[in-house]
Amino acid sequence: MQPDVLQAQSQFHIRQRIRLMVNQYEVHSVNPDGSEGGLLAFAQQKRMAFKEQVTLYTDDTKQTPVLGFKARAVIDLGATYDVTDAAGSPIGLFRKDFKASLLRSTWHVEQPGLGQATGQERSMPVALLRRFVEGLSWLPYHFDFTSNGQPAFEVVKKWGLRDRYVVTIHQPQLDRRLVIAMAVALDALQSR
Repeated sequence: MQPDVLQAQSQFHIRQRIRLMVNQYEVHSVNPDGSEGGLLAFAQQKRMAFKEQVTLYTDDTKQTPVLGFKARAVIDLGATYDVTDAAGSPIGLFRKDFKASLLRSTWHVEQPGLGQATGQERSMPVALLRRFVEGLSWLPYHFDFTSNGQPAFEVVKKWGLRDRYVVTIHQPQLDRRLVIAMAVALDALQSR
């Protein structure tokens, strides 16, 4: 994943692979016709890990890490996750707003120099159904992230047998690695 190629992308497709003991995700570019393009990154999260951590690699051989995110604390209802590049340098962070998330999931994303973007599930009825009706946690959802009242990016979970997402970036200055980390986290951490 070349940083300049990645930063030029305004949309990504993310697909979850079905595996027994790990969550795995493929991040793909999007072709001009809207179809899925080449693999940009591969993410893996161990389930039932003591401390939440996800690493993204260039591909599924997992030889070359490109970024990752890790929880600051073991147990924290409003956990903060630091996003770092392959060398461990900070890219930004995201955190769940526990109180606001009781009815509709809300996340805050911060990138140095850009301030904070806040994302929330668009549909209150879908948010409530996903929380309170057993077996409906699979319902698709749409997160809108805004910064200073302007659209920053959005993550849309699509219908399907396995989780698929379309991520669209509206704010050109956003580090695509931070956006990808947040999009993967929405699936990996949403039900926690």
